[in-house]
Amino acid sequence: MAKQRNGPGYDVAIVGGGLVGASLACALSPLGLRVALIEAVPFRAETQPSYDDRTLALSASSCAILEGLGLWPKVAARATPIREIQVRELNRPGRVLMQPEELGLDRFGHVLEARAFGAALAQTLPGLEGLDVFCPAALESIGFEEDACRLELISGGERVEIHAALTVGADGAESFVRESLGIECERHDYGQSAVICNVTPEEDHRGRAFELFTPSGPMAVMPHEDGRCGLIWCVPSDEVKGCLEWPDAEFMSRANARFGRRLGRFLKVGRRSAYALRLVRAREDIRPRTVILGNAAHAIHPVGAQGFNLGLRDAAVLAEVLADGICGDDAFDAGSWDRLCRYSAWRKPDHDGTIAYSDGLARIYANPTGAASVGRLAGLLAHAFVPSLRRRLAVRSMGFRGQIPRLARGETL
Repeated sequence: MAKQRNGPGYDVAIVGGGLVGASLACALSPLGLRVALIEAVPFRAETQPSYDDRTLALSASSCAILEGLGLWPKVAARATPIREIQVRELNRPGRVLMQPEELGLDRFGHVLEARAFGAALAQTLPGLEGLDVFCPAALESIGFEEDACRLELISGGERVEIHAALTVGADGAESFVRESLGIECERHDYGQSAVICNVTPEEDHRGRAFELFTPSGPMAVMPHEDGRCGLIWCVPSDEVKGCLEWPDAEFMSRANARFGRRLGRFLKVGRRSAYALRLVRAREDIRPRTVILGNAAHAIHPVGAQGFNLGLRDAAVLAEVLADGICGDDAFDAGSWDRLCRYSAWRKPDHDGTIAYSDGLARIYANPTGAASVGRLAGLLAHAFVPSLRRRLAVRSMGFRGQIPRLARGETL
């Protein structure tokens, strides 16, 4: 049982009710903890940054986590299986063709619109036991006492003070929690922006996903429902304004010229939006009675579609660490330092490996030198012709790296 507290005490306060923060709230619900979820933007609002038209490529491990949280049945009908992945470099020979049959599977994961996932979370949160949602609410300050964090927020036009044994910062790349703690970050501006939209191709995508590397940034085309595809086109930041302002016909003509006719022509394009691409990685992810996760700890380049999956694994691991601590502990303290150290040590190899992979790809394909060009071609051909390399890449891309949390293995907490 969770430790009983006097007054408005919580075991866990989650700052940030986006996709990762809300998923963590779902994971903690069965544990008997008192949880506060603090979110600045009303759920379902058009300005909610997580609930937009971005395409989420959910790895196999992420799908298993969502199943364990009871969320998968609410989104499965909107999810499109990924049955093949093709990777190539613009105007270069060779391609890497990854098929799940090499791993004894029938799919690598699923593609889901972030808005559909957000709607499922918004539907689920009100029914979770032990959860109080403060939304819209602005966090004003974080203070520390011997056995709790003190959070002051403005909610419903009133100043509210709550206490929590553990505060979780899941409030995005410009995290207020991280900044309040004075945690330094590694930052790198890729000089690119991702233009995202839905397109309708001439041919059936048949569950195929494509990643094209170009000197100006990668282009990804992901299979989507109703015959559509999610397009993620990374362009130099000084060109993004023009890319958004092109008439639809010009945008599709340029996208067709860049992508080629692997799905025929793009016949229709949806609303376009864009966001700047930067690496923001915190040098620490824990402080006394606090932990930061998701984009607050690591906002990464979208190449390889690893960002949200990495954050969801953060949530799964933290939930498991807390669940293990509850068992047989009448004086359970969600914010104990030993518990937070266990979380951080568990997550470090996955963080290091995933960030090195995405950052390395983004940088090497933007490197114009001859040596980088030869290295890219060698790597592409090696993965094209050596099945063991392809299998290792596929397994890691599906989120099975290092110590795998129980939820990702299809087990309960």
